[in-house]
Amino acid sequence: MLRTILLLAAALGAPSGAPAEELEVNPEAGNNAFSAVFDAKLGERITAVSSAVGCTLRLDADAGRVSGRCAVPLASIRVDNDDTKSAHFREWATNGKGDPAACTIEARFEGVQVPRLVAEEPAPFEARVPFTVCGRARADGRPERVAGTATLFPPGTYGARKTIRIRATVAGFDREAYRVGPQFTEGWLARVQSLARVVAAKGDVELSLFAREQQD
Repeated sequence: MLRTILLLAAALGAPSGAPAEELEVNPEAGNNAFSAVFDAKLGERITAVSSAVGCTLRLDADAGRVSGRCAVPLASIRVDNDDTKSAHFREWATNGKGDPAACTIEARFEGVQVPRLVAEEPAPFEARVPFTVCGRARADGRPERVAGTATLFPPGTYGARKTIRIRATVAGFDREAYRVGPQFTEGWLARVQSLARVVAAKGDVELSLFAREQQD
């Protein structure tokens, strides 16, 4: 009986598995992409892009959970590769107040469930993740539905470090729910009616990211 108790105590006190891994998405790598398409039925199809996506992630493979933060600087986003449209978007996002260089589109998440990752096999995931734009959350407080796949590349198959490729979509992202638009920006009130039909309020956001083990 004593031997059984000692074995049980040893098992309970033993480490449950590998420690959580720290991963990073380097915003300066150039191969991480943010793309948002807003396609108005009777107006313009607008595309906003950036390659400056940065993330810090903590992956607990044993528990199948990931936590962290991802952000895209507003100043890095180009709209239709046009200077004027890009400047207008920055005005709309900041509501004409504050410095666009201090603004980010950001997602923070805690304990998001992810499937077991098998080398070079895309694993589907879905999560509800809260976003902010220039520090503003959705007006209704709801998180966004994020769906996609994660693919594991062991060291040596996609660079020297373990890499997880993430493809994700946020469908129906409503910029007006974050108060991004001419009607929320001083000086644009006279243009709101003319823009109401030609600039879509909802669009799809696509993310293509490479998360790598942080170096010691």
